[in-house]
Amino acid sequence: MDTEQLSEKILTGDRRALARAITLVESGREDHRAKAGELLSMLAKHKRQSLRIGLSGTPGVGKSTFIESFGMLLTSLGLRVAVLAVDPSSARSGGSILGDKTRMERLSREKNAFIRPSPSQSHLGGVARRSREAVALCEAAGFDVVLIETVGVGQSETVVAEMSDLFLLLLAPAGGDELQGVKRGIMEMADLILVNKADGALKPVATRTCADYAGALRLLRKRQQDPEDFPKALMVSAVEEHGLEQAWEEMQALTAWRKENGHWERRRSDQSCYWFDQEVRQALLARLHTAGAQAAMAELSTLVAAGALTPAAAAEQMLQDHLKG
Repeated sequence: MDTEQLSEKILTGDRRALARAITLVESGREDHRAKAGELLSMLAKHKRQSLRIGLSGTPGVGKSTFIESFGMLLTSLGLRVAVLAVDPSSARSGGSILGDKTRMERLSREKNAFIRPSPSQSHLGGVARRSREAVALCEAAGFDVVLIETVGVGQSETVVAEMSDLFLLLLAPAGGDELQGVKRGIMEMADLILVNKADGALKPVATRTCADYAGALRLLRKRQQDPEDFPKALMVSAVEEHGLEQAWEEMQALTAWRKENGHWERRRSDQSCYWFDQEVRQALLARLHTAGAQAAMAELSTLVAAGALTPAAAAEQMLQDHLKG
């Protein structure tokens, strides 16, 4: 199937074509990268947009359970939902080891849902390098909402906010010390903090935890691109499916406000510039991973270790030989 045929099938919502295209953009082969670039350029002309929702949280907080319940809510409202779930990679094969389709059985059977697990491949930020391009493919395929679930590996995971319209931070009920362990950076990026597992014996704990996070959010810097009462903390129960409707209403309200005040398009423009910068950086780094560059690096390292060259001089020589001209 050539690129034009693949593009046409994606635009009609063909799920097999979408899966094939995501595999293509995830490939590291040069011929596949060229074909992927051509495909993405074709699809970009149609300017289709989805609501992109990034979801982060520590392992065990119930991200997959939440996504399944939330996704079922959205499909019940007549929306088409795509889930791009970045799994931890197998050190041996490089493949994803958790398999989100096995953890979202109900949603995987839903005709208006599409679930795609992708290996993180040790990429810093918990997001596969090509997740942004996979999001663009899902938008072109006509999905109303794209959920991006990340591994949950730490503060560097905030990179997901650079490909999302809304960024959700999912947390579990815990004692007061838990608040100290949450990185300020990721809280500042979050549009909504959702305290999950607010059910059964944990409900009173969840209530206190939600109040603690709400207080912490008030102490953080007010963001000009948000209405007066955002960001905010809410309680949800993915298992009992409580609080999901309210969370969705808050997401819609924030999205509508940003669109009305011009922040939506500005955010997307800023994100495009961010990813342009990242692509340039990745391309430059790739030029240092050729056989010739690696040999030169080893030779210069030997000179640096022997004191024959300073680290700065060796670095300058490396850049002159392999990145300039």
